[in-house]
Amino acid sequence: MHDGLPEPEYQRLAKQIHRAIWDDLDPLEQRIEDEERIPYDIVLPVLRDAGAFGLLVPREYGGKGLSIRQYLPLLAEFAKIQGGIRVIVHVHNSFAHALSEIGNDAQKAAILPGAVTGEKSVAFALTEPDHGTGADLGTTAARDDGGYVLNGRKWLITNSDLASHFLVFAKTGTGEVSALLVERDSPGFTIEPLPETMGCKGGEHGVLTFENVRVPASALVGSEGEGQEHLERALEISRVFIAASSLGTSERALELSLAHARSRVTFGKPIGQRQAVQRYLAEMGTDIYALRGMLADAARKWDEGRRIPAESAMVKQFGLEAVGRVTDRALLVHGGIGYTRRHPVERLYRDARLNWLEEGPPTVQYLVAARELLSGYSFTGEATG
Repeated sequence: MHDGLPEPEYQRLAKQIHRAIWDDLDPLEQRIEDEERIPYDIVLPVLRDAGAFGLLVPREYGGKGLSIRQYLPLLAEFAKIQGGIRVIVHVHNSFAHALSEIGNDAQKAAILPGAVTGEKSVAFALTEPDHGTGADLGTTAARDDGGYVLNGRKWLITNSDLASHFLVFAKTGTGEVSALLVERDSPGFTIEPLPETMGCKGGEHGVLTFENVRVPASALVGSEGEGQEHLERALEISRVFIAASSLGTSERALELSLAHARSRVTFGKPIGQRQAVQRYLAEMGTDIYALRGMLADAARKWDEGRRIPAESAMVKQFGLEAVGRVTDRALLVHGGIGYTRRHPVERLYRDARLNWLEEGPPTVQYLVAARELLSGYSFTGEATG
């Protein structure tokens, strides 16, 4: 059972992070959207001073050691502002958390204290331009002189411009998937940017190329052939984080829509008094209410030490569908002016579409959920046959 930070400390941390989000980070939205670049000289110190980099790092390494129940509302709050900032926070914390669970003592000691301050960061290097994911990988790590030689390419690797280390998934000599920690400045390792994205602008999602990159045996995370297991565990909880991001974006879209419905007057009365608009608002609220409940259930089970393969896939899938519907309706409530950059709903609409793709598209979520159900998975933890 993981109880997280004592409640008084958690409340102080939450207030500190909320102030940083709304006082220091939210005002940067127009600049980031205009320039399609995050001003790291401003954003990174704000995140560091607020404690946002070490939220899921265990306290023994200097982090906050939050439970998942405590972390989700803070991530959701970040999802209400410019999406590129949310992505930094999500990726950094997700894979610091993953390393804290699957790394050995030496790896954790080398990286996690620096992750708390933002001096070090782990990016997730899985997706490839010429292959799929999981077992379908082209990147190889061949044994050589007591270490490994990496060759291959990855792309769409978020935080590639910030990461000090990359958790690289590759085929090892056994033909199975293994995970290795690769340092950014390793000889033969190059990083190139991809074109800017539709939403969540400002961060980098780069192309990684490995040409005879030598890494020591100590870079191996766990044992050879355990990469698929590490991958599934990391994605399992990260899918819940994406759903929390969907919740935050949905909540913000509803807040803005309610304010607009109260203030926008046509034919002598606020549009919020019209049945059509009321229906949109009610549907938005229903999606949010349902998503909150699913997230609370998933967080409780994970904090109790349970695996949640079906729940994580389902909440991620429901979250992306919910935020899609909510931002659709927010645009309808705002009308034509919502299609312009005068209102934040235009940005929220674009930012939300990244949630379709992070940690696997809908087809993957359906596959995982159905596989678990067919194998006898039960939401109560009891076998169903």
